Amino acid sequence: MSAVLTLSSITKSFGGLAVIDDVSFAIEQGSRSALIGPNGAGKTTIFNLLSGIYEVDSGRMLLDGADITDVPARDRINFGMSRSFQNIRLMPHLSTVENVMLGQHHLATSFKDIFYPLGLRPKNKWAEQARAALSEAGLDTYSGQVVSELPYGVQKRIEVVRALMSDPKLLLLDEPAAGLNAVESSELQALLEKVSTSGTTLLVVEHDMNFVRNLCQHVVVLNFGCKIFEGTPEEVGKDPQVLEAYLGGDTSNAA
Repeated sequence: MSAVLTLSSITKSFGGLAVIDDVSFAIEQGSRSALIGPNGAGKTTIFNLLSGIYEVDSGRMLLDGADITDVPARDRINFGMSRSFQNIRLMPHLSTVENVMLGQHHLATSFKDIFYPLGLRPKNKWAEQARAALSEAGLDTYSGQVVSELPYGVQKRIEVVRALMSDPKLLLLDEPAAGLNAVESSELQALLEKVSTSGTTLLVVEHDMNFVRNLCQHVVVLNFGCKIFEGTPEEVGKDPQVLEAYLGGDTSNAA
């Protein structure tokens, strides 16, 4: 199977301090992978480099064979990348369907198109597509509700649906299970497995190792900006470097 994402010798420094040091790994097309490590290991920095928030100092990033290393952040969605964030970034005053429609901004071909998510033209193809996506995710009952009134776990799933509206090849998920209870985590996992089955590749930054073990097939471990392990979730707790990175303790909840 071919790689949808390839990082080759990526480095990034801030103020002379290397926070990402010669990191290389590949994510196979259609796979569910996790990027884990202790706090400060460089996980979110990798995501920020991938999404263009930061510029790499050296190295290359390929997305489905295209070099995106120097592509502006605003254009990476057109190469097939989408992202959710650790802190929910839904518009709390808008309805569920309107929030999902915001994920379709890449479809705008004229100035009037940007008003679709504001409800000024309630009957349009954007709304139809958003409602269909919510129905596919089992969230259609929340379509007209204001998101600020919905449970946190439901909001997390809505954010995933919004990120999927760009039809990404690669979906980056930054701590999607953070703050969720066991039932909410299970519902999110079921949604992400369904997303994966449709062909979207998932790369997850996550602290909940139970969630990682249940969802992911492949794990990359960072520590102090360096890759120290790559393999299956089952192998994580057996690797000496990983155990040392977690101070030799139980890795059941560490990432």
